Amino acid sequence: MLSSALRSMRTRWVTFVGSFVALALGVGLIAMTGLALAATFDAPERGPERFAGVPVVVAPSDTLRVPTPVGERTARLTDPRPVPQRLADGLSRLGRTAEDRTFPVRLDGAEAVGHPWSVAAATPYRLTSGRPPAEAGEVVVTTHAGAGPRTGEQVRIGVPGTAGGTRTVVGTVSHAGFETAVFLSDAEAARVHPAVDAVAVHADAAAVRRLAGEYPGMSVLTGDDRHRADPDPDRDAEALTAVNALLGTAAGITGFVSVFVVASTFSFAVAQRRREFGLLRTAGATPGQVRRTVVVEALVVGVLASAAGCLLGDAAAPLLAGRLADEGLAPAWFAVGDATWPLHTAFWTGLGVALAGVAVASHRAGRIRPVEALRDAAVDAGGIPLSRLLAGAAVLLTGLGLLGWSLVTDPGDALKRKAYILQPMWIIVGCALLAPLLVRPLTRLLTWLPARLPGATGLLARQNASASLRRTAAVAAPVLITVALTGSLLGTVATIDEARATEAAAVSGADLVAGGDGPLDPRFVPLVRNIPGAVTSASRSTGVTVLEEGTALITSEARAAEPAALAATTRLPLVAGRISDLDDGSVIVNEEWETRTVGRSVSVWLGDGRQVSLRVAAVMRTGTGSNGVYVTPANAAGAAVDRVDVKIRDGADRAAVRTLVERAGRDTGTPVMTRDAWLDAHDPRTGGSTRTGLLLILGIALLYTGIALANTLVMATSDRVRDLAVLRLTGATTPQVLRLVAVEALTVVAVGGVMGAAVAGLNLLGVKGALELLAVSSPVVVPWPALGAVLAACAVAATVSAVLPALAALRTRPVEVAGARE
Repeated sequence: MLSSALRSMRTRWVTFVGSFVALALGVGLIAMTGLALAATFDAPERGPERFAGVPVVVAPSDTLRVPTPVGERTARLTDPRPVPQRLADGLSRLGRTAEDRTFPVRLDGAEAVGHPWSVAAATPYRLTSGRPPAEAGEVVVTTHAGAGPRTGEQVRIGVPGTAGGTRTVVGTVSHAGFETAVFLSDAEAARVHPAVDAVAVHADAAAVRRLAGEYPGMSVLTGDDRHRADPDPDRDAEALTAVNALLGTAAGITGFVSVFVVASTFSFAVAQRRREFGLLRTAGATPGQVRRTVVVEALVVGVLASAAGCLLGDAAAPLLAGRLADEGLAPAWFAVGDATWPLHTAFWTGLGVALAGVAVASHRAGRIRPVEALRDAAVDAGGIPLSRLLAGAAVLLTGLGLLGWSLVTDPGDALKRKAYILQPMWIIVGCALLAPLLVRPLTRLLTWLPARLPGATGLLARQNASASLRRTAAVAAPVLITVALTGSLLGTVATIDEARATEAAAVSGADLVAGGDGPLDPRFVPLVRNIPGAVTSASRSTGVTVLEEGTALITSEARAAEPAALAATTRLPLVAGRISDLDDGSVIVNEEWETRTVGRSVSVWLGDGRQVSLRVAAVMRTGTGSNGVYVTPANAAGAAVDRVDVKIRDGADRAAVRTLVERAGRDTGTPVMTRDAWLDAHDPRTGGSTRTGLLLILGIALLYTGIALANTLVMATSDRVRDLAVLRLTGATTPQVLRLVAVEALTVVAVGGVMGAAVAGLNLLGVKGALELLAVSSPVVVPWPALGAVLAACAVAATVSAVLPALAALRTRPVEVAGARE
């Protein structure tokens, strides 16, 4: 059986090379994304950075811990309380200490971080030139590789609460690699930022713990735990979480595309050998022998191609990791590790798909009658197999059912990443399985006009494409999948972003907006509030955590603002209650909260860890999930004002008010924009990380689809050598034959494109339905440029892959080909 299979492979090498390439590339994709995904499971171990030079650090705990019946639950605090000054004074009696104060600074227009000089030795920073700052107006700055300000130079420094201007660089330190630091004198730093963020202690850790234990919410950090006091200590893990989500999506999409295309390619490779199997049956082969031959061939190709694919994926994974880092989708240090399980997974997946792809086809091959060897027609008389029909119908109905269920039960689920990525897969697979049912009528519909134009090209292309059902379906399937994925994923993301932008525009009732990207200069708020004719709402970003169902800690983004000013400058999408009912003992929630009845009380933890009971003053609709929580400033202790909305009163001189607000912004270094300009600057449609990631994933899938498309067409064209020779014998010229082949390829691409667009449209209608149920009025965004690019790429790949083999086949004299026997 093995020798028979090997001889068959040697004879029909084009078919088997096509299957080999398709499977090897598919396994390579799975291995590549799997290896990159495995590198996201563990963040690198980092030692202390900011406080590497001190043995003990006392800092506020940034973790909320809540006991529940199923164990302790934790959440991240947005605004940890500062170190009490009494504790800092007590620690100074145990040993040498340095109080750390951290605040934002603008250094010659660039973002930096300010600290008091006394804490510089904790990193440790060492002077490379000059001396420490001793009085106001003097700073020490960091330099990197010799670049940066030099001692004695004047630099522009923007420090919160002080007038901007130039300061003298009296010293420099080497860059530590994790921040751009600017050091002020201890007295000036304490005036700028009175709160103590951490205390570096040179004392016995046990004594420090005893003292700190008297102050709830304080952590004593030693050893590697000192890393918890570093700026953004979880940045590596958080960055890997985003990369993990992206690569998980990539693995799912590329795995789905490669598995389906490989299975389709192997099935088509078996189906196009109908006459060959008929000859085997005529020669005395039993159905079982035919089936075993097909399976052995698939096993040989599967083993070799899967092994080659693993080697290819292993070589390509570092390139993918580098690309992700270059695009800013992954940290600069991201690299593929030494995990091997993705290679094992890819190998056995490829082999399994190869065998599964010929399983049903081999059963059909065993049922071929000997008389099939006498057939010389290329018409696929048989319809879609019952098993494929049932499987396609079941998968399609499952996808439609899941979509309908999410719309009925929780429309918001349809807008979440997992839902809008996974749900379309069911519908795409179902439609791809049922494609043979649609290929013939759709082909006739699309070629109705070309078939009636002068000349025989249109008519022949129509008849050939509709007669060769299996070939047309095999070529159209990759196009269908790629177009459907492009339209569904990019269209859904763009539609949701458009809806969020529409929501943001509807909520904002201000004429001018300042901030939104970090703490504002505290001098700006009183200046604006004193402007006649202006209603000012100064708000701050914080967090509110609630225990849902007694087991899940859920933190919601919150904004804290004065109720009267909030009501004047915003139009919250309320479904119950009033903004004016908000006070220090209440909260405005959205419909996602378990407790959402106006007047009821809910126990929450504020951003600084305090547990309070707040009454529900009003309820907002869920919308796209951007409607958070609102509290008063009394419930946002520790959070700085980061946004100011200004509404110009009716009857006031709008130009004069705007001039005064902009002047206050210039005096304090605070950017002020019109409402429309601010919305454009913070438009969710411009936050392209998700879109960039999807484009990268779809680009990989499109590249694979193009190669698979080329493979299938090369296999199909090599099987049509006699058909092309007959056309030449009937009088067709070589350019006419090549034009016919090209038109056929474009017709099949058009068929796949129309089916893919229909599937994408169905998925986008589901998203539109979810938005309507959430009372969000926003149009569906169709990614026309991306769809056009995908179709153009498929058309070029299909045309080239069909014409070049045909051109090579036409070099042989038609009489010799037509008279040849298989």
